[in-house]
Amino acid sequence: MRAGALVVGAIAAVLAFTASAGAARPAPALFHDSSTSTNWSGYAASGTPFTDVKGTWVQPAVSCDAFDSTYSAFWVGLGGYAGNDSGLEQIGTESDCQNGRAVYAAWYELLPAASLPITMRVSAGDTMSAEVSVSSGLVTLTITDVTTAATFSTQATPDQLDISSAEWIAEAPSQCGRTSCKTLPLADFGTAAFSSSSATSNGHAGTISDNAWTSTGIQLRGFFGSAVPSALSTDGASFSVAWQGANAAPVAQPHHRPPGFRRND
Repeated sequence: MRAGALVVGAIAAVLAFTASAGAARPAPALFHDSSTSTNWSGYAASGTPFTDVKGTWVQPAVSCDAFDSTYSAFWVGLGGYAGNDSGLEQIGTESDCQNGRAVYAAWYELLPAASLPITMRVSAGDTMSAEVSVSSGLVTLTITDVTTAATFSTQATPDQLDISSAEWIAEAPSQCGRTSCKTLPLADFGTAAFSSSSATSNGHAGTISDNAWTSTGIQLRGFFGSAVPSALSTDGASFSVAWQGANAAPVAQPHHRPPGFRRND
């Protein structure tokens, strides 16, 4: 999805989304032995192949200072968590500040392709519901603004398909050049509340904490913003991610190149 001129995507790690910001989004810069990332916050399920992921969130209202440009994205997806350039299929929304003005939008992305904007009016406070499913290599991505009843769905066969994980994520998008990507300043989105979160593997459907897979909470600790997920609800289907500002100590960058590495156009 595209925000302005950026391609900002919740797309796993170097994702690009589109709204009006123009940021790109990379796969998670995760430390595989911990739950800290430089651009993702939320939960990931792994340890088995997945064929479906669903989630609902309330579109956060972004707080903008005069002339500031900051970015945030919220999405569900399959793949990307391993950080091995194997692909990422995701769909979601963004809450950005563009020169001090709040901008909201929807997008989807199939790495390594760039993110694409969705023609849907999104407002702060709207309840958004999204799903990504895979069958015989065909990916179906769907998002619905429950508040307005607007819906969008598309199907595609990506060049690279990764179903090794399922994610429910708030992200700091990245801007990508020809050979490198940098994480953009994280917008003050307050709190993002996720609910009705589920995944399906081998015909079995369960919530984030289901015993059929391993669930990991991910904290975002970056140079320009931090965000922390709450504990899961008792049923494992709900949690929130809280923006915590830019004062947290940054973490070192991972040695591997994030998946979906691309040029920002």
